[in-house]
Amino acid sequence: MSQSPRKISRTFLTTTAIAGIAAAMLATGVPAPTGTALADAVRVEAPQAPSFADVVEAVSPAVVSVRVQAKVKQVSDDSAFGFDFNGKGFDDLPDDHPMKRFFKEFRRGFGDEPGDGDRRAERDHRGPKGKNRPGRVRPVSQGSGFFISEDGLLVTNNHVVEDGSAFTVIMDDGTELDAKLIGRDKRTDLAVLKVEDARKFTYVDFADDSKIRVGEWVVAVGNPFGLGGTVTAGIVSARGRDIGAGPYDDFIQVDAAVNRGNSGGPTFNLNGEVIGINTAIFSPSGGNVGIAFAIPASTARAVVNDLIKDGSVERGWLGVQIQPVTDDIAESLGLAEAKGALVTQPQDGAPAAKAGIESGDVVTAVNGDAVKDPRELAKKIAAMDPGKSVDITIWRNGKSESVKVELGELPTDMASLSPDEDNAPSAPQAEATLDSFGLTVVPAETGGGLVITSVEPDSVADERGLRAGDLILGVNNQDVSKASDIVSIIDAAAKNGRKAALFHVENDNRSRFVALPIEQG
Repeated sequence: MSQSPRKISRTFLTTTAIAGIAAAMLATGVPAPTGTALADAVRVEAPQAPSFADVVEAVSPAVVSVRVQAKVKQVSDDSAFGFDFNGKGFDDLPDDHPMKRFFKEFRRGFGDEPGDGDRRAERDHRGPKGKNRPGRVRPVSQGSGFFISEDGLLVTNNHVVEDGSAFTVIMDDGTELDAKLIGRDKRTDLAVLKVEDARKFTYVDFADDSKIRVGEWVVAVGNPFGLGGTVTAGIVSARGRDIGAGPYDDFIQVDAAVNRGNSGGPTFNLNGEVIGINTAIFSPSGGNVGIAFAIPASTARAVVNDLIKDGSVERGWLGVQIQPVTDDIAESLGLAEAKGALVTQPQDGAPAAKAGIESGDVVTAVNGDAVKDPRELAKKIAAMDPGKSVDITIWRNGKSESVKVELGELPTDMASLSPDEDNAPSAPQAEATLDSFGLTVVPAETGGGLVITSVEPDSVADERGLRAGDLILGVNNQDVSKASDIVSIIDAAAKNGRKAALFHVENDNRSRFVALPIEQG
C-alpha cells in the first residue's frame, strides 16, 4: 500500500536525521548504532597549491633595506624657522635692526633662548642644550637591495643612492651595517654598494632571463614604504617593455605588488634566482596597481660587473640620431620589411660620420646580427667596448652595403642639440604650393632645402606631423632647393612603382624622416 505524501516526507526526515547522528558519532569516536550503513565522506584529491615559502626562506637573508642620508647642509637657526637674510640668521643682524627684537621674542616662544636647550635639541636635534649652533638638515631616503657575493657586494638602484653621502644596510634580522658606494650607472639605473664586515653574507645569483616566459610565477622581496622584508608574488606580465626611461629600455613587467621602497629589490623565479631588479611602477595613484617594471638580469649582470671592476660603465658610441622604420618608410626606400634603424642625422665628428654613414641610411645589422629597431641598435652598440671595429650593414639607394666603424666612447654628458635661433632658416616671399601634399614651401635663405610656410589642415602632410617652419632637406635621399625638385623626384618614384616618398625634415636642429604616400598626390 502506498504511503501518503505526508508520511514520505516524515520518513525522509527521519532517515536524514539518523544519518547525521551516526556521522557525528563517528566523528567523536562514538560507535554508530548497529545495523546503520554509512557512506564515506566526500574528499577531493586536489593537487597541492603552489607555495613560495621555501623560496622566500632561502632568499630573504640576502635581501636588505638600504637607507640613504644626503649630504649635510649647514643652515642658520632662523633659516630652520623659515627666515633667512641673504644667508644671515637672527644673530647676524645688527643690534639696532628693527626686526631683531621681534625675532628674539619669536624664538623665546619656541624655547630657543639660552636655558631652553632641552626643548630645542628635542625638536630639531641641533646639539646639546644651551648651545646655539647652526642646524643640520639630513634628508633620508629608503630603498631595497640584495647581496651578490658573500663578501658584502650588493646591488640596488641608482636613483636610490645618487644623492647620498652615507649608506646603511639593514639586514632581515634588523642588523644595521655601514656601506660604501662602489659605482653607479644612471642610464640603466643600477648601483653597487659594499659592506665591509668579517661575516659571510647569504647571497643570490642572476638567472638567465632569456628563458623567462610570460605567465611564470615570480616573487618580489623588498622594503615597501620602509616596512622591511616584505614578500609579494605574481607572474611575468610582459617582456621587452619600453617605458621611455632611456635608450636601453627592455624591462620585464610583473604584476607582483611593488611599491615605493621596493626600488632596487630583486624579483625571483621559483629557483631563487634574480630575474630582474625592481625599478619603476606605473601608478596613477602612487601605489601598486599591478604594473611594475624590472631591469632584466642579463642587463644587470653586465653593468654590475663593470661597476665592480671600474666604478663606471664604458659604452660603445656610434654617434647617430635614429628613428624607427615604418611601413611607409620601408615602402619609400624599397625595403622588404619595416625593420632597422633609420639614420636621421650623424653627429659631426662622431664615428658614424667618419665612416661615411649618412642621413637616410638604414642600419639593418651589426656584425651580421639583424637590427630590429632603434632600441636594439642602441643596446648592441652600447654592449661593445669603445675602440672596437664593427661591421655596420646599411640600406642605401635601394641596396645593402657594409661599412666598417671604429666605435668611440659614449660621452658622459651628451652635447645639447638645442635650436640655434640665430641660424634658423627664414623664408623669402616667393612661395610654391605642393597641392598633392597640402604644403606651401619657399627656398631657404640659408642655402639648400625648402621651408614649409603652411600646412593645409587635414591634409596628408598634416596627418604625418609636418608643420609650418619645418625645413625639407631632401626627398628620397636627394637634395632639394626648389619645389620643382620635389615634383621631379615624386614623378620618378611613381614611375618606378613607389607608393610613398621619403621626406627628410629638420626642425629645431633635429631631423627626422616622414613618408608621404604618392598615390594621394
